[in-house]
Amino acid sequence: MVFEFWNLLVFLYLLPIYLCYNNLMDEYQSQPKFKIPKTAPIWVVVVLILAGFLVGLFFGGNAYLQNGKSVIRGIDPNATSTYGMILNKDGKIPDYLTSDVDFNLFWDVWDIINDKYYDQNIPETQMFYGALAGIVASLRDSHSIFLTKQDADTFQEELNGNFEGIGAEIGIRNEQLTVIAPLDESPALKAGLRAKDKILKIDDEDTLDMSLEEAVSKIRGEKGSEVILTIYRDGFIEAKDYTIVRDAINIKSVELEFKDGNIAYIKTRQFNNSTIPLLNDAIIKIVQRKDVRGIILDLRYNPGGYLQDAIDMAGEWIDNDTVVIEKKRDGQDYEYSSTKISRLAGIKTIILVNAGSASGSEIVAGALQDYAKATIVGEQTYGKGSVQEIIKLKDGSSIKLTIAKWYTPNGRSIDDEGVEPDVVVEMTEEDYNNFKDPQLAKALELIRN
Repeated sequence: MVFEFWNLLVFLYLLPIYLCYNNLMDEYQSQPKFKIPKTAPIWVVVVLILAGFLVGLFFGGNAYLQNGKSVIRGIDPNATSTYGMILNKDGKIPDYLTSDVDFNLFWDVWDIINDKYYDQNIPETQMFYGALAGIVASLRDSHSIFLTKQDADTFQEELNGNFEGIGAEIGIRNEQLTVIAPLDESPALKAGLRAKDKILKIDDEDTLDMSLEEAVSKIRGEKGSEVILTIYRDGFIEAKDYTIVRDAINIKSVELEFKDGNIAYIKTRQFNNSTIPLLNDAIIKIVQRKDVRGIILDLRYNPGGYLQDAIDMAGEWIDNDTVVIEKKRDGQDYEYSSTKISRLAGIKTIILVNAGSASGSEIVAGALQDYAKATIVGEQTYGKGSVQEIIKLKDGSSIKLTIAKWYTPNGRSIDDEGVEPDVVVEMTEEDYNNFKDPQLAKALELIRN
């Protein structure tokens, strides 16, 4: 019904535009001495089309006219699919989600706040961007967020490997702000933060209803300043405060060293702009040597980053085969294969993972595990099996939006499940405190044998 109404509206609107244009052109041609610019009829049409565009914005999408009001449609209460919808305790969709709503309600709330809220100095731009953030937050997807221009710039700096803060990837898990991965050699790791730590407070401010972007902005700060995080960890009797001194975080995403003289150890901290060039430099050094017994690819505490970088990294072991499968909203499967030459294929490889290995790390580990190109050692990974796209808006702000779920080449979904290691080796609190690394020790043992 909505689409029929819109189609009729478009037809009725374009028809007078067409007739008006023909009439003006006929009049102009029949009166050659009529002194108006030849472009006048075109400008008239442009104005009409612009007006039509504005009308289209008003009526388009899910909004339509009903009794003279702009209405946004609810959902069908009899729908067989309730994916992403809120259900009450009886498993039914609440009435407020099924009813059509008058969009003027938005402006009513806006006016009420402007007229009655105690603080008269709230910028309307703050309310505007807050509303946009609320739209994205309504998706109830912790990986989809709205980024103001400042937040978008900061996010890009992180992908470039440069920012100031504590050096930890955080997310919202089970509605609780959680440490996904403290970066190697970061203030967060040195202070004692661990993957899966629950952040209950930031500088004594409760995080229960705090958005991810707000938490990031509060934790990030100038080099030399302090932030106090109240942390609860499995095994703690009560929460503990961690005072962390912020520092400049310059992430070198890939580093190579040789252990035991001939075992290549590749530490990968993130998939950012420098990852593939640095990985290429490391691979050149490896293949130039004739005595390399094996490779240890350390993906622990690697929170991910660019999808293509993960595909390219996996391609160094997988030759022109599928690395990852995306399932998008249209239900279609999209297979991504690497175009890289598999320069490391045939070299015995161990991949180290833990609860801080997420997203791109899981793509690499899952793909090499499926093709039996590597042995996975360590602990179960984080389980972030979704793909986000950064959509830039015209004012410099962005939407980081989940657009797909990803699966390993064999069709395994690791979302919320993670990649299970072939050889499980846990890292205990005692190991951390005594600077022991049983996971790396196991990897070295497997290559030696």
